[in-house]
Amino acid sequence: MPQYGFFFDQSRCTACHACTVACKSWNMIPPGPVKWAKLFEWETGTFPNLKINAVLVHCYHCENPVCVDAANGAMYKEEKYGAVLIDPDKATSPNMRAAWEACPYGAVVFDSDAPDAKASSCTMCVDRLEQNLLPACVTACPMRALDFGPLEDLQKKYGASRDLPDLPSSEKTRPSAVFKATDEKKQYVPYDVSKALQLLANRDPYPPFYAQPSDVTEVPEGVVKRNRMILKPKSTQELMEATRHDEG
Repeated sequence: MPQYGFFFDQSRCTACHACTVACKSWNMIPPGPVKWAKLFEWETGTFPNLKINAVLVHCYHCENPVCVDAANGAMYKEEKYGAVLIDPDKATSPNMRAAWEACPYGAVVFDSDAPDAKASSCTMCVDRLEQNLLPACVTACPMRALDFGPLEDLQKKYGASRDLPDLPSSEKTRPSAVFKATDEKKQYVPYDVSKALQLLANRDPYPPFYAQPSDVTEVPEGVVKRNRMILKPKSTQELMEATRHDEG
């Protein structure tokens, strides 16, 4: 069976959400929790090692799709491209909740929290592939952080890494994806961190911005609202909060 897959370069992603908007637009998905492509953004670290993380998550059409077995006939692996698809006639099956539980990436999404909610997920844009077009998310990315094609070709071009920090291990499901993680942060312009913290606090003739450096470097739990990736939200509300775009 041929296997097609995706490449995601985290170092190029700016979290612009062009991919997620294109996915909704092409597939005529209304606003709301049905998100086949989910862009997660979260903040880690403190000054001077602050980092904004971004990861695009959709169905990775795994070579060993554990969701298919859990769905008990409601899902199948298509043979031409290796896409993992949901049988539309069984999209409201209770087995789809089991499929969501089984998938480590939470690829299956629901239109509500109701027990009989309709399930759906990324289709690999098979309809576009049949027209010799790339998936909508890939063509929309302005930073060229995405690519698509036969998995073997992607591995030859970009390497064989199927793992990305903060994502589950690829060992069990073997996702049809190649990842390039963001490079480690480098200090290109050396400076004295302690002195910088003193200068940032100083607002003479006004009171200091903060009393001591630890007020900046040690942030209490709860101050940063999105400080981790919630890969498998437990409700549609939590999904919307975890994947919202703060800049518009």
